[in-house]
Amino acid sequence: MKLAIDSYCYHRYFGEYYEGLQEDIKERRTVWDILRRARGLGCRGISLEACYLPAEEAKFREALREELHRLQLELVWAWGHPNGLRSGADRQAEQDLVRHIEYARECGAEVMRIVGGSWRTRPPRWSAHRRQMLTVLRRLVPKAERTGIVLALENHLDLTANQMRELMQAIDSPYLGVCLDTANNLRIYEYPVEVAEILAPWVRATHIKDITSLRGNPRTFGFWPSVPLGQGVVEIPRILQILRSANYRGLLAIEIDFLHPKYKSEDRAIAQSVRYLAAELDRLGIVSGEKKASESR
Repeated sequence: MKLAIDSYCYHRYFGEYYEGLQEDIKERRTVWDILRRARGLGCRGISLEACYLPAEEAKFREALREELHRLQLELVWAWGHPNGLRSGADRQAEQDLVRHIEYARECGAEVMRIVGGSWRTRPPRWSAHRRQMLTVLRRLVPKAERTGIVLALENHLDLTANQMRELMQAIDSPYLGVCLDTANNLRIYEYPVEVAEILAPWVRATHIKDITSLRGNPRTFGFWPSVPLGQGVVEIPRILQILRSANYRGLLAIEIDFLHPKYKSEDRAIAQSVRYLAAELDRLGIVSGEKKASESR
């Protein structure tokens, strides 16, 4: 397992923020800044959110591949923020996903995180939702196989762990797996450790995220803010053990979405999370990355 970050941690630095929960911080960073920061923190990988990249530009893709090689960072290409395939109902999004399979290959990725949908798009009945998702996944997986890219479907507030397992079993392809977000299913009242146990055989990418409760309505997103790893209620050490037992060897990509207001800086929260995760991996006897403590402040 390899220490990494997901560039969504820096969504406010790319100009995106949760209206009503966050403010625009004005400061901006480029993808090149994020890559250098990941390397400075001792990471061995990066999950890059395609929504923040000029991915359609061939020169950019070539430059990105070269920089990743120079920095020795393994790449997961992340497609689909915020609503992905709209639970299987959006053919335009499906066509865009197919284009990004090729972009991912050109940039050197072997795994591409995809989003099926979100709480906004999921149909009220699982039978309809399942039918839509299986239809689109059966069209997409052969395209990914021809390119050599593994699609990793995220649990994105749209699917329970058992529903995801149903999809994996129905498709039954080495080119379709799971991007396990360690916190998202708590937001739909599932126990993260049990979610990891159910999905571990199919995990091909991760979002290692910790959350806590804030105030207000627990059915709302704002009730469950992100915190630095180890500061919330998600049992990260147990989940790491589950992934290790399942022989997962991919990126452990730290993700922060809506940062708890008491933590003023995403960048400091990321550095704190990197130190925590590196220590946990060291405890397990796993080489997680190059330690550069002087740069991990």
